[in-house]
Amino acid sequence: MKLKIIKYGNPILRKKSEIIYEISDYLRKLSYDMLETMYAMSGIGLAAPQVGILLRICVIDISLEHKSSIIMLNPKIILVDNNKIYEKEGCLSLPGFYESIKRFKKISVDYIDLDGRNKKIEVTGLIAKVMQHEIDHLDAKIFVDYLPNWKRKIIIKKIKRKIKIGKW
Repeated sequence: MKLKIIKYGNPILRKKSEIIYEISDYLRKLSYDMLETMYAMSGIGLAAPQVGILLRICVIDISLEHKSSIIMLNPKIILVDNNKIYEKEGCLSLPGFYESIKRFKKISVDYIDLDGRNKKIEVTGLIAKVMQHEIDHLDAKIFVDYLPNWKRKIIIKKIKRKIKIGKW
């Protein structure tokens, strides 16, 4: 089932997500619904707060075929490489806005899969950037938080204009 994406400005995006202690059928369904929503929106990552759920779940799939999905419960970045990449980034909660953001090039992440198994993954490049972006959502951070204040203010002003004319 396709879920509604929460847009920038909604206070839920500024609340930290809760740790998951028990895997349930509800969490499985939510995870698959998040994947369906992400694919329908042509996204490559989606975190539960973006669909109004304050749980530490994110889904990621950077493949064009939608056959390499990763569902992460309680993801935590445990190791970063000091090298950084500086590339454009977007967000389903800020449709139409893209800005260059500095992220770690290589990271290691601990998480739990839907079968309750502890996993560790080491990633680089685009998938590392997406994981950092989605884990930020779980911690109530949005990619525009990394922008200089003046640039963030311009984006907020544009969003307010969109809200005023009913296009947000």
